[in-house]
Amino acid sequence: MRDILKVVFVIIGTMIGAGFASGQELYLFFFSYGIKGLIGILISSFIMGFVVYKIFQIVNKYGVNTYKDFLDILMPKGGKLKPIINIFINIFILITFFIMIAGFGAYFEQEWGMNRFLGSIFLAMASFIIFMTSVKGFVKANELLVPVLISFLVMIGMMNLKNVPFLELGNYVVKTNESNFMISAILYSSYNSILLIPVLLTLKDYIQNKRQILKIAMISTIIIMVLSIIIFLLLVNVDVDITKLEMPAVYVVSNMFQILKYLYGFIILGSIFTTAISLGTSFLQNLKQKKNSYTQIAAIMCITSVLISKIGFSNLVSLLYPIFGYLGLIQIFKLTMINRKDKF
Repeated sequence: MRDILKVVFVIIGTMIGAGFASGQELYLFFFSYGIKGLIGILISSFIMGFVVYKIFQIVNKYGVNTYKDFLDILMPKGGKLKPIINIFINIFILITFFIMIAGFGAYFEQEWGMNRFLGSIFLAMASFIIFMTSVKGFVKANELLVPVLISFLVMIGMMNLKNVPFLELGNYVVKTNESNFMISAILYSSYNSILLIPVLLTLKDYIQNKRQILKIAMISTIIIMVLSIIIFLLLVNVDVDITKLEMPAVYVVSNMFQILKYLYGFIILGSIFTTAISLGTSFLQNLKQKKNSYTQIAAIMCITSVLISKIGFSNLVSLLYPIFGYLGLIQIFKLTMINRKDKF
């Protein structure tokens, strides 16, 4: 059971990064559609559970070691297209790592009035230290931090229940076309699949049988669904123009639960950290050829992330995530086709 929880915590730690815990992702993909966004959360969570289940089935059956190996199975006739996709996936993982660094700095700037570069530099340095420990280091970090983050989020969610006007949720709509809520939910799960798949491949040593795979998929689905709904209901309490906030969930907690302000700050920073190290490790595992190059690439990646963070957290999320969401649909479609052809 411990190995199952280790994998689940890495999955959750990868998904609840800066965009998720801050409320920016949940606002963009779900809350802006009002009560239909809750339906979108259910759809998205089940899709993510499906992705986790299928990826680990492939890993368990074929002994996949790298993302290149995975593409050979996903696209056996891909030819010259596979190297291009591999490059594209690595670029997206790297960009999302940059987004985590930017989000870390954005929190310090919004909540404490500090220069965002200081926060970005701190996370970049901490990530580099974890990268030097390879896969075991980021698994251990998630194993220690994620249970605490989940517990704190659930506690805040329970405290917030009395403030939620459930009968009025239908009035919280920002998007002019509500019918797109399902597309938005699918996009959310598809871009997350781009991030998750390379991370899941690094966890192959923790998977032993089909029963474990099913338990991991089910537990992950339930947890991400519950946490998403908690953040969604927090956003109901935003009393200003939500489109002007980089971290709307942080704004709510800071205004309504003063005593929990710093606790939620820990949740935000911890979530960003776990996602950053998970994505960074999977990126480095995809690229490394020898120990020396691994260290050099890690150093360049961390330094560059600080420079890129100047673009801004919310700008990166709103611009890049939907774009990669459309592209991630290809992977989910191909996974479905593998499911039809192969009996695991």
